[in-house]
Amino acid sequence: MTKQRLAVTGANGYIASLVRLYNGQEYDIVPVTRHDVDFSDPGAVRAFFEGLDFDIVFHTAAVATTALCENEPELTHRINVESPIELATVCGERGKRLVFITTEQTFNAKTEGAPFAESAEPESHSHYGRQKTEVDAWLATSDVDYVTLRLSWMFGLPMPGVKPSPNVALQVLDAIRTHEPASFKVHDRRGLTYAQLLAEKFPRLARLPRGQYNVSSETGLTPYGAARYLAAALGADDELVAQVILPDLESYADAPRDYRLDTEKLAEQGISFGTFEENVARMMRDFGYPERG
Repeated sequence: MTKQRLAVTGANGYIASLVRLYNGQEYDIVPVTRHDVDFSDPGAVRAFFEGLDFDIVFHTAAVATTALCENEPELTHRINVESPIELATVCGERGKRLVFITTEQTFNAKTEGAPFAESAEPESHSHYGRQKTEVDAWLATSDVDYVTLRLSWMFGLPMPGVKPSPNVALQVLDAIRTHEPASFKVHDRRGLTYAQLLAEKFPRLARLPRGQYNVSSETGLTPYGAARYLAAALGADDELVAQVILPDLESYADAPRDYRLDTEKLAEQGISFGTFEENVARMMRDFGYPERG
């Protein structure tokens, strides 16, 4: 049976690298990096994908750095909005599937209503969140065969050929190893999901019915609570946890944030990412750590 050709943009990024690593037997993978096409040039993006042989595009290339999006809104709009729309248009013209990544940050200005379903009205403080929302809205009114995955904060540890994005597990591990304190927000609630589970489940996610889906584990913990849990799981005793995992009591104290995601729609398709605690247990097994007692 001929394998589908999966073009992966941002191919050296964290999520893209994991999807490539886990799915080499499932797909004929075509990595696409900034050396192949400049996503700040929407016309070049259209031309590149018009000439590329693919069945599915997994589009992860983006500028997710909040400061850069705020300081360079025109540049990042081309990268995060105009080029993805050109790419999606090519997919629509050729009858190919697009798997697009969006973010929980589309809800970071909401003051109530969490966890948020896919149908919730987005509201974001950041250019990045609003840029992702713009593409989400365009796709929803298009005739493109797309699946949008709205991701929570993903976490994981380094492995050969895969460099993780900054995440809570890396921060905690570094604090434990160096005994240098790190602070984690108390007035903030968000999903925390083990990234390798997404890579493992990617073929099923890519075959979902057309539409948008929230991808997150379930948790009631703040980042501070999650960091303490991770530190203990990684072997830190109570004294060390108290020494290096510190509460950030100032951030968002005047307006606590909660932008957790409702995953019922995904569960109806038979796909679940479990609880945060289950995600941590899976990470521990994958990286050879003793199970948490």
